[in-house]
Amino acid sequence: MKIEFNIAYQTVFGEELVLNVINSNAKSQCRLSTCDGLHWSGSIKGSHKDLKILSYYYSVVRGNQEVRSEWKLAPHILKLSSLKGEHYVTYDRWNDIPADSYLYSSAYTDCINHIVLGEEPVHAYPKTVKIKVHAPQLRENEALFLCGSIEALGKWNADKAIPMAEHNYNEWVVDLNVEALNTYHLEFKFIAKNKKADYSPLWETGYNRTIDLPEMKAGDVEVYELDQAFFEIYDRKLAGTLVPVFSLRSKTSFGVGDFGDLKKMITFVAQTHQRVLQVLPINDTTITHTWTDSYPYSCISIFAIHPQYVDFTVLPSLKNVKKKNDFEKLREELNALKQIDYERVNEAKNEYLKELFAQEGEKVLKSTDFKQFFKEAEWWLVPYAQYSYLREEYGTADFSTWPDHQVWNEADRDILVDHKSQAYQHVAFYYYVQFILNRQMQSVHEYAKSKGVILKGDIPIGVNRYGCDVWMEPKYFNLNGQAGAPPDDFSVNGQNWGFPTYNWDEMIKDGCVWWVHRFQNMSKFFDAYRIDHVLGFFRIWEIPVNSVHGLLGQFAPSLGMTRDEIEGYGLHFQEEQFTKPFIADWVVERIFKEHADEVKAKYLNRVHDDILEMKPEYDTQRKIEAIFEGKTSDQDIWIRDGLYSLISDVLFIRDSKDPNKFHPRISVQFDFVYEALWDNDKAAFNKLYNDYYYRRNNQFWYGEAMKKLPRLVEATRMLVCAEDLGMVPDCVPWVMNQLRILSLELQSMPKDPTVKFGHLSRNPYRSVCTISSHDMPTLRQWWDEDWERTQEYYNTMLHREGPAPHPLPGWLARNIISRHLASPSMLCVLSIQDWMAIDEKLRLADQNAERINIPANPRHYWRYRMHVNIEDLINNQDFSHCVSELILEAGRK
Repeated sequence: MKIEFNIAYQTVFGEELVLNVINSNAKSQCRLSTCDGLHWSGSIKGSHKDLKILSYYYSVVRGNQEVRSEWKLAPHILKLSSLKGEHYVTYDRWNDIPADSYLYSSAYTDCINHIVLGEEPVHAYPKTVKIKVHAPQLRENEALFLCGSIEALGKWNADKAIPMAEHNYNEWVVDLNVEALNTYHLEFKFIAKNKKADYSPLWETGYNRTIDLPEMKAGDVEVYELDQAFFEIYDRKLAGTLVPVFSLRSKTSFGVGDFGDLKKMITFVAQTHQRVLQVLPINDTTITHTWTDSYPYSCISIFAIHPQYVDFTVLPSLKNVKKKNDFEKLREELNALKQIDYERVNEAKNEYLKELFAQEGEKVLKSTDFKQFFKEAEWWLVPYAQYSYLREEYGTADFSTWPDHQVWNEADRDILVDHKSQAYQHVAFYYYVQFILNRQMQSVHEYAKSKGVILKGDIPIGVNRYGCDVWMEPKYFNLNGQAGAPPDDFSVNGQNWGFPTYNWDEMIKDGCVWWVHRFQNMSKFFDAYRIDHVLGFFRIWEIPVNSVHGLLGQFAPSLGMTRDEIEGYGLHFQEEQFTKPFIADWVVERIFKEHADEVKAKYLNRVHDDILEMKPEYDTQRKIEAIFEGKTSDQDIWIRDGLYSLISDVLFIRDSKDPNKFHPRISVQFDFVYEALWDNDKAAFNKLYNDYYYRRNNQFWYGEAMKKLPRLVEATRMLVCAEDLGMVPDCVPWVMNQLRILSLELQSMPKDPTVKFGHLSRNPYRSVCTISSHDMPTLRQWWDEDWERTQEYYNTMLHREGPAPHPLPGWLARNIISRHLASPSMLCVLSIQDWMAIDEKLRLADQNAERINIPANPRHYWRYRMHVNIEDLINNQDFSHCVSELILEAGRK
């Protein structure tokens, strides 16, 4: 059997086209040949026994380096088993990632359209023409047909059109018997029919398609891959809800939301014609067993699920009646609390799981289901289980202090998987818990798909520096820095998340396999995901480990400036004065006022004249933090924060890798060192600053992102959304548009710097529209936060006269939500708090109790919980009808 490949693709001198054949995860290559740099061809040979399904894609290489390739999520597929040909000739088209790539995501194919792929019928025609075409616009229950000018193709009668088979997502094929055509000239169109409703068929737009067949002999198969079939079908818009799993409340909860509650929430979402349910990360965050572990973005494992989400109602009951009753009494007590008591809840759930493991564990670990799970998860589950056991054994997650096992040893795996060993007995509990959690979350996922709801997850940008991932793969992390964000609307001092930064050089060496595995594992539970802080894939804000605030950070990687470059802007570079804290008498007096003399005496040394410096024992923010640990009076906090600001009062920061390069300090224009400059130096610095932060690194960061993000976007078929807020360089939308990633649009944080509020009508279709995120005040809080700004919004955006009413009335919240739902954005996902704002009888009386997170506070307690049981929400017909009405009015269904 011989297969010839033909494709038209314009290359430049030095480039070649390569055919990449993928079979059973094995990849082989065939270099194609050309005479004109446009038309490429090549061939391979094989047998029907070895090549039943041929999956392949084309790429462009220069030497041995791949410079670009087709979209790998939709490879070319040729099912040879359905044909009995001996000589195949394919005419392919280059497939870049399409503008409507979202229609190929599992969010649309599995949740919205419920596509069930069909089998191609087996044919044994002497001569065969196979026609392939993509038709991603088709909705649920719609199928593609081919109708043409001759009798064999229906003679333009839709009732006689030839049915096609959807052999791959959105790709339809049909085999034609050449001998029955009685012509070598084919003229036809594609039409769409609804299989379950008697609608008029929809014909594709454009001119009739034509194919002129060559002379063929017995055993020949001609394969034509055609341009996408396009129909006049409007783009779909969907609505949804954002709520953390831990915030859910039901009558059966154990003091925190669980996967059983998540199923109930899916029921409510589907009932109200919503199609998306977005949650925050569900990864395990157990470090200290205290409330500080409540931070869901500080995961200890990118694979393990947090045990707090286990749903006990679908597990066997405890046989010990007293313990069962005691736990039930405790459950009722914890579930009645207004907020989550993280420590008591997790202690209780952990104790319950241990009781259940003692009762059921042996049987479960011998089950076929567990063995299948263990086979799939062993590579990450075994290190995670050992890490968890050692964390408890040594009483700390700081593995650098453990007497042994300070890094994962792959040689330990054999004994940890041997059920007869003592080591296995130590870790078996963690195997058991993760098995339960994985099965429960997969069940939730299947239920969501059955209800037509897209579950949207969240991928944190960082991991805990004392977590299992760092312990297992230390080569992937830089522990001498801290990840965070520069100053923004959330925090004037920047954010310091404390996470280690990534060693991208090491990750890129193996094709970002750590990230690929992370995304693929997530696809077991979700059909869409939010990339937290997508800017981190371009550059991360890296803060020295001795800093508390984010002001002394620098973008990594970034192009630092040399002394000559700085002076080229007209600023005489004084390294000593510009890189060390500027502390003068007038600065100290302005910050500390009546405490200035006390501060000078205790914390500062005089250098000369009116210039001072920090004493060595107080010269970093971490040292200051340690000195003031436990001191909470207003005066102590005032002095502590003042000392922090002294330390960060520098004009330039030395590059973390090259001591001869420098970065202008972020937001330094608000600080004293800038104030002390001459006016002409300020002007020179401002020019330098603007070039550095808004132009200098754009192309460089574009290249950095394109080393990583394409691999991750193509790792799964999940719908890709990104949080692209903050200090966004111009290259970010370049990459997001190229990779078809959905942006995040907030009217109160417009991306257009020339407007104060975004115009909803200008939202791109490929975006997620929302009012508030988990990091922001809710709509009701925002409304009362700044009355002057609210008044301007009320008059200029809502076009209402007179004073804005306070607090926000329900009718006005409904109007604001209605406007967001009417935006062009593909998805409009609102927090549960903002949805409830429309009903004054239902919403929480204290709007400030609705806040999930305060980014400016690095030690915020994540404990918000819905004040209404989901069962009551489902039965609240007035609220459900109101939500449904808003969604249907906006055409989101």
